[in-house]
Amino acid sequence: MSAAKPIEVVVRAVDVLNTVGAARSGLTLQELHDELDIPLGSLHRILGTLSQADYLRRSPISKRYFVGRAARTLSGGTGSHSARLIKPPAALIDAANETGETVFLTEFIGDVPVCVSIVEAEHALRLFVRIGQEMPLHAAASSRAILAYFDEDVVRTLLEESEPLTEFTTGTPHSVADVMQVLKEVREHGYATCDNELDPDAWAVSAPIRDGDDRVLSSVTITAPGSRVADPKVRERVTNAVLHAAEALSAELGNPGPAS
Repeated sequence: MSAAKPIEVVVRAVDVLNTVGAARSGLTLQELHDELDIPLGSLHRILGTLSQADYLRRSPISKRYFVGRAARTLSGGTGSHSARLIKPPAALIDAANETGETVFLTEFIGDVPVCVSIVEAEHALRLFVRIGQEMPLHAAASSRAILAYFDEDVVRTLLEESEPLTEFTTGTPHSVADVMQVLKEVREHGYATCDNELDPDAWAVSAPIRDGDDRVLSSVTITAPGSRVADPKVRERVTNAVLHAAEALSAELGNPGPAS
C-alpha cells in the first residue's frame, strides 16, 4: 500500500512552524515568503490560522512572527515539571544552592516573557513556576526587570495591548501609569521586586541580564514564600545573590559589567 499523498496546505503550515521556531528573532511575512516560496496570499492565510490557534504570535511592535503558547506546549514546555528548555547555567545553580530557593531565567520570546530555565527549591513549601510559563508583563518581577529597560513607547504599547491589566492581588499595579512608575523604580534600584503582587504570600526579586551590546532581553529571578524571607536581612542576602547571578550571566554574554 503506497503512502498517502501529503496535503499541501498542511505541509506548508508545518514548514512555517519549523522555520519560525528556528528563528530566535522571529520572522516577517516577507521573510517567510522569501525563505519558503509560499505565495503571499496562501502564506497570509496560514499565518492567520496558526495565530488564531495560538501556534504563532505576531508582535504588535516589530510585526514579526514568533512561536505561540500552543507550539511551546507541543515541545514539552508546559508539560513535565522537570522539563528544561535551557539547561540551567552554573550561575542559576549557584544561586539556588546559596539561597535554597527557586531560581529561574525569563526571556522575551517575541513580546512575551517566558520562563526558559529553572532550578527548583528543595523545600516542601515552594512556589509553582514551570518551564514555558508566560509571566505577566505588569505583575511579575521577572518581566519588570526586563521591561524597565525597553523604550518607554514600546512599553506603553505592550501594556495597552495587554489591558485590562489583571489584578492578581490587592497590591497588583493595574494601570499603565502605575506600571510605568514601578519600572522607574526598577531602573533606580537596578533590580525588581514583587511582594504579594502576583500571588498572596509570594516574594520575588529579579535582576536584568545584559548582553554584549548592553541590551536587556532576559532576567534571573529568585522567588520564595513571603513568610520564609520576611526578615530584611534574608531579603538583602537573596537580592545580593540574584545580582551576582545576573552579573555572571551577563559576563557569559560578553557584557563587561559596570565600569571600574
